[in-house]
Amino acid sequence: MSTIVKVDRVKKYFEINKGIFRKRVTQIKAVDGISFSIKKGETLGLVGESGSGKTTLARMILGLIKPTENTIYLDNKDIFEALGKERKEIRKKMGIIFQDPLASLNPRATIKESLKRPMLVNGINKKDMDEIIKDTISKVNLREELLDRYPHQLSGGQQQRVSVARAIVLRPEFLVLDEPTSALDVSVQAQILNLLLDLQEQYNLAYLFISHDLNVVRFISDRIAVMYLGKLMEVASGEEIFNNAKHPYTQGLILSSAVLSPRDRDRKKISFAGDPPSLIKLPKGCRLSPRCPYKKEVCVEKIPELREILPGHFVACHRAEEL
Repeated sequence: MSTIVKVDRVKKYFEINKGIFRKRVTQIKAVDGISFSIKKGETLGLVGESGSGKTTLARMILGLIKPTENTIYLDNKDIFEALGKERKEIRKKMGIIFQDPLASLNPRATIKESLKRPMLVNGINKKDMDEIIKDTISKVNLREELLDRYPHQLSGGQQQRVSVARAIVLRPEFLVLDEPTSALDVSVQAQILNLLLDLQEQYNLAYLFISHDLNVVRFISDRIAVMYLGKLMEVASGEEIFNNAKHPYTQGLILSSAVLSPRDRDRKKISFAGDPPSLIKLPKGCRLSPRCPYKKEVCVEKIPELREILPGHFVACHRAEEL
């Protein structure tokens, strides 16, 4: 499979003014030197606690904010250097599905108007719009009579199906899924996840799936990337992450997630002392070192590189082979 998205050592620092007269400038390292790629037809799950930089990274991939350093490629084209028609073509290849479908849909527009909007912006022939909308609605298992309704007249599952339809109406190649099922009931979550998998198979879509729910990420993802305070801690296949996690932070996330099987309820826990450090004043070495129960002097002094310790399994930990 060929690569659709390549993130190349990307950094995003936000500057804030501090002090009595706000003359002292401090940087917040929201994303700090991250690299990975996503292949066509692949799902990369991105997990990590709040404040780890997942949403900032997603916004950069979509071209909504510029990196402080380095860049991102879509189909081998720099998304920040493209201009005019080329930039428009790149944007048509990308889409996003948000966490709260009701908040992301225009409450004053009918479902049909919401689906027409992306096509109007991208210059699709008006004569073709109705046919495209009907075809897209059928793909997400919605009835045509819902097109004249407003978002508040639909159920949560129907609203999210409309969001999916809007995201694929231009037939993109890559979608960012920003916790698309967290606002839905469990039974509806399963329907949306199966719909996303069906659409991926049909259109060979690539997904970046952002979520806090590790069980959902495990179900839908081919590979999983674990993020903490702007850095990638571990990247591997879904089964490798859950069965052979090497980074203490990944192990802690897995062991603190919801237990589905009663046999696993007595499993051991990993305790991380204290709260995550401030993004304004990060540790000198490993970002996890102030909280990690396995830290040594090298962890406090030196930032670990993301390295391949097994085929396709990358870990940023000095002690990965020991743990």
